Amino acid sequence: MPYAQAVTSLSGEPQTAFSDLGLRDSLLRALTAQGYEEPTPIQAAAIPVLKTGSDVVGQAATGTGKTAAFALPILDGLNHSGDDRKPKALVLVPTRELALQVSQAFHAYGRDLGARLVAVYGGAPARHQIDALKRGVDVVVATPGRALDLIDRKALKLDAVRTVVLDEADEMLEMGFIEDIESILALTPADRQTVLFSATMPKRIAALADRHLRDPQRISIASKESVADEVPRVRQTSYVVTRNTKPAALGRVLDAEDPKAAIVFCRTRGGVDELTDQLKAQGYQAEALHGGLTQEQRDRVMGRLRSGATEILVATDVAARGLDVDRLTHVVNYDLPVSPEAYIHRIGRVGRAGREGVAISLVEPRERRLLAAIEKLLRGRIPTAPIPTAADVRSMRLQRTSDAIGSLLVDDLARERLESYRDAVEGLLDENDVLDVVLAAFAFAHEATQGVAGDDGDIDFNPPQEPKAKTGKKGRDKDRFDGPDKNGKNKKKNRLDVPTERLFVSVGRRSGVTPADIVGALTGETDLRGRDIGVITVHDSYSLVEVPDKLARKAIKDLNRCTIKGNRVKVRLDRGR
Repeated sequence: MPYAQAVTSLSGEPQTAFSDLGLRDSLLRALTAQGYEEPTPIQAAAIPVLKTGSDVVGQAATGTGKTAAFALPILDGLNHSGDDRKPKALVLVPTRELALQVSQAFHAYGRDLGARLVAVYGGAPARHQIDALKRGVDVVVATPGRALDLIDRKALKLDAVRTVVLDEADEMLEMGFIEDIESILALTPADRQTVLFSATMPKRIAALADRHLRDPQRISIASKESVADEVPRVRQTSYVVTRNTKPAALGRVLDAEDPKAAIVFCRTRGGVDELTDQLKAQGYQAEALHGGLTQEQRDRVMGRLRSGATEILVATDVAARGLDVDRLTHVVNYDLPVSPEAYIHRIGRVGRAGREGVAISLVEPRERRLLAAIEKLLRGRIPTAPIPTAADVRSMRLQRTSDAIGSLLVDDLARERLESYRDAVEGLLDENDVLDVVLAAFAFAHEATQGVAGDDGDIDFNPPQEPKAKTGKKGRDKDRFDGPDKNGKNKKKNRLDVPTERLFVSVGRRSGVTPADIVGALTGETDLRGRDIGVITVHDSYSLVEVPDKLARKAIKDLNRCTIKGNRVKVRLDRGR
């Protein structure tokens, strides 16, 4: 391992106390006030190493205490010598939500030290963040895009930074921030301390560590703890379905499972919005959770989920980080995660405290290898089942009603409550046949709780053998997108059945923009849905997209307020039409 000088693999209970780690008394008092009793394995291993000034690569899952592992040594080493206005530590995180969480942790630990900190992230006025930087800060917690923006404005100066932390590095890789991180690191002192934390260690993250960390020590918390502790309490099932039948398959599975509360994972923000709309159209109480929401909107969504007003949360991995809801009974991988470790993190959100949870994965035929990699990590097979038929769903619904009625008959408290209805029932029996009364009551209870099962047709969910992709040079531009199908995905032919306008968007391949980015912006920032989007063609410096003419001008107005891949865009009707 070219970037690792020492490997510490930890499992079991920590053998040290916070008082053994050489931290300031004020920090120990803050930890006591926060209810911390003893360090987690990652904290016990990382804090002493970081206090020596060594670079560190830390690999541990979310929820293992990584924030305190780097925040406490940074706060412990703060002193107000030299230029007190410039930040001494920079923490880079992938999302606004994580920036707020990390900054709140720094504030809680460092309050008695008088530590000054600011969180800088997109989606909030830059002016307030610039004012805080001008007043002087010790620690900056930032998303890469906003950090570069403030650097360009000469508001964020990094020449006095002594420690840089890259938190959730694998997520920043997945979100396309690696180039931004490289640019930021180039502006910090060469003799800085660099700390990299990541739940997984893909090759590009290892290469990043090799380039920018000096003789780092590696601290690894074995992922098998999560596998052993969480997976046995989760019933796992996979369903192999084609891309275009995924929405219908999900609806059929949800009808069969009848979750109390479920989280459905999609890979992209656009996919989350599209699927949420599809679920709502099918009558489900569904909410979207992704990085495009404000903190206030996120709090409202989580409040509705916890209260039971929402039964299905559709989310991206990043937006769901740290999510813990007791009501969750099901996790659905609508899109399989890109790494097997991420699968473990997802399904660990159910099956806690001895309760059984359910994990469901919809697997496209091309994803069988990814499923095999997950099974290898689990050291066991995930059973593959056929999608329930419409008859299966009706039978399961009837059985649930029957079970609910049967439970009332054997529950003493429930039977006492039933006595209050005796006179009304006896009146019905005086005038009607007993079986007719029971049938009517059963039907009333069934339709009130399970609804009337509709007939969604005889959909063939069995995936056909997929033909090999054609790779000839003729024909389609590789960056031409002929519109999303009902699942928000690419399909070969799509002509909108309404008059259309073609929009000119001022970003293209040189800005790293793909058709998926255009779809995400359209569905996330405008009133357009996937079915409203026609042909998208991405050129070097601009892109073209077809939309219904009645929605074009409103879409132009909305898109001119947003960014795509960090680039402010100009959108207008295409003059070349």
